[in-house]
Amino acid sequence: MLDVTAIEDPAAAAASLDPTRARLLAELTAGPASAAMLAGRVGLPRQKVNYHLRALERHGLVELAGERHRGNVTERLMRARAASYVISPLALAALQPDPERARDPWSARWLLAVAACLVRDVGTLLALAARARRRPVTFALDGEVRFASAADRTAFAEELAAAVGTLIHAHGAPEGRRGRDHRLVVALHPSIGPYRESA
Repeated sequence: MLDVTAIEDPAAAAASLDPTRARLLAELTAGPASAAMLAGRVGLPRQKVNYHLRALERHGLVELAGERHRGNVTERLMRARAASYVISPLALAALQPDPERARDPWSARWLLAVAACLVRDVGTLLALAARARRRPVTFALDGEVRFASAADRTAFAEELAAAVGTLIHAHGAPEGRRGRDHRLVVALHPSIGPYRESA
């Protein structure tokens, strides 16, 4: 089972957002189960669970884990293909954000558009790498920092931008030289907790 995967297909996204199917997906992240086993857990008839499982399987969200025979009946054991799912902006192709529309490094909405593009690009990269049976080369940095004031936060962001610019200049290949482009996203936002106006 994958730890996380991106859903790019609109129909698969719709299937995953259906409350009953989302509940079945959540149950299947705990381990393989048959429609009969799931029916008892979610309080639905086995036939209805089977119907939803077939829809999830058709969209590649669950897969056959095995079969078990009980008397004259063969039960299909299904499992979730991933422990968690992220819906890529590709699922809303005509509505996906375009960070170039309103570039503003201080805007939370611009950060959201950049983050959506990150989900889209990394989801596509994972799919391409899986087809090529390769592991994509990525790097992520995540941390928290406490600022005493808004001025300190602004100074940090400006110094960070300058430091990243210096690193890009020192290590980036000049225009026209062979190499592969990489996208760099650095984000800074208040940690989510009780919202304060001073944040």
